[in-house]
Amino acid sequence: MPSASSRGFGAFVARARAAGTLVVQPRMGMADPLRMRDGLRATRDAEAATVGTITLDSYTRTGDLEAARRALAEGVGLNGYPIATHPVDTTRAVLRGVTDARFPVQVRHGSAMPEHIVRALLAVGLDATEGGPVSYCLPYSRTPLREAVAAWQRSCELLASTREYGAEPHLETFGGCLMGQLCPPSLLIAVSMLEALFFRQHGLTSVSLSYAQQADPRQDEEALTVLGRLAGELLPDVDHHVVLYAYMGVFPRSPGGARLLLQDAARLAVRAGAARLIVKTTAEAHRIPTVGENVRALETAAAAAADERSRPALTAAGSAPYEAGAGARAGTGTGTDTGIEAEARALIGAVLELDADVGRALVRAFAAGYLDVPYCLHPDNAGRARTSLAPDGRLLWSSVGSMPIAGLADDGPRPPILGSAGLISALSHVQRSYDDRAADPSAIDPCAADPYAAGPHAAGPHAVDPPAAGAAAPGTAPGAPQSSVPPPTKPTKPTPRRELGPTT
Repeated sequence: MPSASSRGFGAFVARARAAGTLVVQPRMGMADPLRMRDGLRATRDAEAATVGTITLDSYTRTGDLEAARRALAEGVGLNGYPIATHPVDTTRAVLRGVTDARFPVQVRHGSAMPEHIVRALLAVGLDATEGGPVSYCLPYSRTPLREAVAAWQRSCELLASTREYGAEPHLETFGGCLMGQLCPPSLLIAVSMLEALFFRQHGLTSVSLSYAQQADPRQDEEALTVLGRLAGELLPDVDHHVVLYAYMGVFPRSPGGARLLLQDAARLAVRAGAARLIVKTTAEAHRIPTVGENVRALETAAAAAADERSRPALTAAGSAPYEAGAGARAGTGTGTDTGIEAEARALIGAVLELDADVGRALVRAFAAGYLDVPYCLHPDNAGRARTSLAPDGRLLWSSVGSMPIAGLADDGPRPPILGSAGLISALSHVQRSYDDRAADPSAIDPCAADPYAAGPHAAGPHAVDPPAAGAAAPGTAPGAPQSSVPPPTKPTKPTPRRELGPTT
C-alpha cells in the first residue's frame, strides 16, 4: 500500500489505527465564521482522537449560491457553512492555527453536483471531502444519475490534481449509508466499494469506505468485516480505511437511550475494525446539537471504544484475538456466514461486467435494475427492491427486484413486503429498543455505562501526533486569537427547524 502524505487526512487516520485508537468525528457546520472556528477548536481539544468537520448549508449543497449570498447579507440563518460564499480569506482565517497534520478537517456536503464545492475547499487549503455519484444523487436529489456521475468524475480529477503539488487528497464514499436505514448490508457494501473504485479510477489514492450502523450488531459486525476484506482485495494499491456512521435513522428520544446507541456504535467499530466513527448526540431526536453536546458525544464514543479495546477477545463467540497495532479484532464476531459477502460480491461483479468505466457501469446497472435502493424515489432507481426487519433487528430482503442475488442468502422464505404500518414500525425499531433499555437499568451492561461517571478516559486528544516537523508554523499555534476571523456583515438569526435540509 502506498504511503500517504504525512499531512493528509488518510495518513492521520492510519497513524491512529496503528496506535490502536478509534478516530471520532462530529457532524458540525455553522454559517458564522467565529462559531465555526470555535466548533473546530472544541473538536480538536476534546479528550479523544478527533478530526474536524465543516458541514455545508443546503443552498451551497444544491448550487444556489445567490440564495446563500442573500441569506448572509440579510442575516438569515443557514444550516451549515457556506464555503463557496464566504470570502476565501475568511475561511482561511477560520482554519488558521486550528487545522494541521495533527487535526485534519473534512468538508461534508450532500451534493450531487459538487464541483463548485471542491473548487472552494481547495482554494482555502483543504483537500478532504466525501460523497459519491450514487450516494449523493439518489437519496438527496432528482439530478439524472448520468449527470451526477459526470460531475463527480470532474470533481475527483480536480481533487487528484493536487497530488502534483505534494498533497494527498482524501475522498470518503457515502455509499455505505444511502437511505440511512432499512437497506440490507450487501447493497451498502456494494455501493461503497463501487464508489471507491470510481474514485480510484479517476485519480484518488486515499479513500475511505462508509457503512451505517443498522439494527442488529451481529449483522453489522459481519458486514463491516466483509467490507474491510473486500477493500483489501479490490483496493490493494490505495490507502484506505473503513468509517462507521452511528445509526442514521430515528434516534432514541431519551438521553440514556441515545448514549447507549452511540456507545454500541463505538464498540462495534472496534470489534469490526473500522478506523473512524461519525458520532451522533443525545440531542439528535430533538434539534441541532450544540458544540458542547458534540464534544460530549465524541468523548463518550472514545471512552466506549477504549473500554471495548481493553476487553479480552471473545474467541468463544467467533472473534479472533485483538491484533496489536491494527486497532481491531479480526473475524466477523458472529462465527456465522449469513450470505452478506456472497451477495455483495455478486452485485459488485455484475456491475463491473457492464463496462470497464465504473461510472458508465453504475448508470447501466441502475437502468437494468442490477442495483436497486429500497424505498428510494429517484427516477433512475428501479424501485422494485423491498426489505423487512426481523424481530431481532436483522435486515432481510422481501424483494430483490432484478438484482442478481436471488437465492444467495440462506434465509428461508422471504418475509412479506411491509405495509405502511409495518414500515413505520420498522423505522422506529431502534428508537424504541434503546429507549426501553435506558428505562430499565438492569438491562444495561455496566461496562457500557456513562463514562463521565468514572471520570475521563486515558486517551488524550494528541495520542497520534506526528513528529514535530508536521507542527503548525510559528504564529499559527492553537489558541490563535479569534479576532483574526472577519465577522459576518450582520448578526444571524436562529434557523427554524423547518428550514433544515439533509446533512451528512
